[in-house]
Amino acid sequence: MDATGGVNDYIAGCLGGIAGLVVGHPFDTTKVQMQTQLAGHHYKGTWDAIKNIYHHGLGRGFFRGLSFPLVSYGAINSVFFGVYGNSLRWLHPDTTTQPSYRDIYIAGCIGGTAQLAIACPVDVVKVVLQSQIPHGNEKTRSGYFKGPLECMSSIYRQCGIKGMYRGMYSMAWRDIPAYGLYLLVYEAMYDGMQRTQLFDKHGIFASLFAGGWAGVISWSVIIPFDVIKSRIQADMHGLVYKSTTDCIRKTYQEGGYRIFFTGLVVTAIRGFPTCAVTFLGYSQALRYLNQIHAEPETICHQPEIVSAEVVK
Repeated sequence: MDATGGVNDYIAGCLGGIAGLVVGHPFDTTKVQMQTQLAGHHYKGTWDAIKNIYHHGLGRGFFRGLSFPLVSYGAINSVFFGVYGNSLRWLHPDTTTQPSYRDIYIAGCIGGTAQLAIACPVDVVKVVLQSQIPHGNEKTRSGYFKGPLECMSSIYRQCGIKGMYRGMYSMAWRDIPAYGLYLLVYEAMYDGMQRTQLFDKHGIFASLFAGGWAGVISWSVIIPFDVIKSRIQADMHGLVYKSTTDCIRKTYQEGGYRIFFTGLVVTAIRGFPTCAVTFLGYSQALRYLNQIHAEPETICHQPEIVSAEVVK
């Protein structure tokens, strides 16, 4: 890939990721709220959580914690695209044939691993802010942060850089297989739909449909890891959970195996529009940028892929 193509991938990935992030953040806030409520403060269900968050408005409710991911998503996607593309070329150097789905899955896992270095601190701040929305008559918690900078400053001051990577292990267990599965499902469905030749030549409908279902399937599979990650990161000072194993044990004692699937419904609902918009935004932006620079559309499984936080 030449320099211009690299810039195009970055810009397109950033635009697609931001579009998907904005669409999915209210669902993500609902999911985190449901997952991080401890015994005695549990929501009765998804609708109960939505009503409570709605009571706090948009900025302090559904879109709380959005600003930090919004300004950092370009960097996350840049790392992912670069590592994924290079890994795919290393696994499948023959540019005259399409890479196998195995290669796509492995390259996706490698890309998912690389983006953790940036994505984990972003997720920590986002989850802490989202989890602080008061539930019902619950008073605003001590240490309630007005925004991401105040949150980051407090975490760093009390826990150092280690605090910004709280929940890294559980996030790795979530993201690495999720990225691989996400790309595998998308590519398989997109290829199948395009081969039928029943859809538009630009692949708009195929990107929306395949991207949406890729998000639903990948998120549904790894939801238990997401529950653990959210709980550990919301407990930013480690006052409740001493380790990942301790979190798993205490979470199971609190609600049995069912508690590990908390937020599954809203996550699945979130996954479809978020990932559909993300894939569509990336693919169409890349197509447009390539046309501006008079680059041929030589996408032979060129990674029309975006971050799964997207998947987060």
